[in-house]
Amino acid sequence: MLKLYGFSSSVYTRLVALVCKEKNIPYELIDINLAKGDHKQPAFTTNQPFAEVPYIDDEGFILYESRAIARYLIKKYPNRGAPLIPTDPKAEALFEQAASIEVSNFTAFIAPIVAEKLFNPRLGLQPNEERVKELLASLQPKLDAYDLILSKQKYLAGDSVTLADLAHLPYGTFFYEVGFAEVFDSRPNFSRWWKDISTWPAWLAIKDGA
Repeated sequence: MLKLYGFSSSVYTRLVALVCKEKNIPYELIDINLAKGDHKQPAFTTNQPFAEVPYIDDEGFILYESRAIARYLIKKYPNRGAPLIPTDPKAEALFEQAASIEVSNFTAFIAPIVAEKLFNPRLGLQPNEERVKELLASLQPKLDAYDLILSKQKYLAGDSVTLADLAHLPYGTFFYEVGFAEVFDSRPNFSRWWKDISTWPAWLAIKDGA
């Protein structure tokens, strides 16, 4: 059975778990306690030298970086669940374009906002509201571009859902739930797309924990 080393509420652990659910891949979650420093122990860093979660052990094949893991599992099990990565060269290029959009124009802004508003308070730190304000100002035109793209097609890479869409869910859900729902809901095409992917059955299965 696939072993997934991470922790249940981790953004990137849940991304891998989401793909496992979509592809009906049984997995065992090996809990890594960051507070106790499990990720800094030699047993962990031997397989993940950057001391970050998650990584997988697939019958002896070790792989880290959640997006790489997701691509590997999708390509290993192409006939299970939704395809998630097209095989036609042009369709795959559009998928890669959409995947790049997620990293550069969404997560690059959403992740630090979530860190300020959700993660820092959990550590007893006050959020830097000025930084949040600046990040939100930079995010707004990016989401306007999303709304334009999604006015012409159902998903970011065309009319079929891909990993590029689903990769928005872990950070996007945190963002939506910490007081920024209106940022998504005020854009009709983006809102329609968000409601679609955020109710995806595989996501609902692991939303509250991998």
